[in-house]
Amino acid sequence: MKPVVSAMNAWTCIIVSVFAIVILSVIGALFKTESHIVMGSTEDPSDGGAVAASVFGAVVVYAAFLIFCGAQAFLHMRESRRGAISLS
Repeated sequence: MKPVVSAMNAWTCIIVSVFAIVILSVIGALFKTESHIVMGSTEDPSDGGAVAASVFGAVVVYAAFLIFCGAQAFLHMRESRRGAISLS
């Protein structure tokens, strides 16, 4: 199987996905517990659980990106061990 994206794009996607998962998980947890930090203003949403569900949905999307990009990086590493010549 050949990689679909370049090695640089795969590793960049991995790094961005990991940071997004960590940051969004913290934000989702704050909304789920209805912390005063995110729910303390009159302009904030009234239902923290609904916002948390949306944020955790984004975490699932980033986890899918992480799995895909991790597989692409693995394919690049496997291809480079075989001695394949890169034309890029």
